Amino acid sequence: MDIEKRVLDITEELIESKSEYEKEKLNERLAKLSDGVAVLKIGGSSEVEVGEKKDRVQDALCSTRAAVEEGVVLGGGTALLRCTAAVEALTFPNKDQEIGADIILKALRQPAYNIAKNAGLMLTE
Repeated sequence: MDIEKRVLDITEELIESKSEYEKEKLNERLAKLSDGVAVLKIGGSSEVEVGEKKDRVQDALCSTRAAVEEGVVLGGGTALLRCTAAVEALTFPNKDQEIGADIILKALRQPAYNIAKNAGLMLTE
């Protein structure tokens, strides 16, 4: 019970805080108390490689935090893929509009293709 109370206290402090440094430290405390801690061990063959990998991980963490704070829809393009069914269900009176719909469908599917490609899967579009 004491931990839950402290988590609530830190959350309130976080809302009231104006300092970015203070917010960062409060977020770290909150993560440690709420079992949201991960230890990343980054290695490499040289000091430069380790530094570069650390920078990439830091960039990824910052991007993820920013996305969560901004309310970005998570799910690797799932929301966009679900929209394709609605576009496919439409009927168009002329060929130009059908071509436009095909372009929209390709744009909706592209993020999922990119994620799959980055994961090492070879897919045909």
